[in-house]
Amino acid sequence: MTISARAQQFQDILQKLGLDLTVLELPDSTRTADDAARTLGCEKAQIVKSLVFRNSTNDAPVMVLASGPNRVNEKAIARLVDGKISKADADYVKRVTGFAIGGVPPLGHKEPVTLFVDEDLLAFDETWAAAGTPNAVFKIPGKLTAILPEHTVISVK
Repeated sequence: MTISARAQQFQDILQKLGLDLTVLELPDSTRTADDAARTLGCEKAQIVKSLVFRNSTNDAPVMVLASGPNRVNEKAIARLVDGKISKADADYVKRVTGFAIGGVPPLGHKEPVTLFVDEDLLAFDETWAAAGTPNAVFKIPGKLTAILPEHTVISVK
């Protein structure tokens, strides 16, 4: 099965990282957690949302990997990075991660990011995350944290 060039770029990143995971491109959008869960036939809570914030104090990227239904308490994240944060705009997200909003994967970014992982995602032995485009995903068997670079597990609520 062939995938788009953008999804293939992320597949290549996975291979370079030594991860034997497969990017799937779906006919329906997986841009939102609801869309992804419906398309994949899994629980919304198994969908990894990659949310990018900008630390206003030092302009550093902060990423929160949140379980599908969870809302992120931005004040709590700001306290963790000892600064002010704001939702990153599309240009900033693309510049620091290399991916557009709606397709940002949890790893393989252009620049290092401060990475926080929602503890609720650890309840699952299988999660799904974006893989470079709004229609591309990849399945993560086992715990999500096993494939991530340096990160901190937190309660996002």
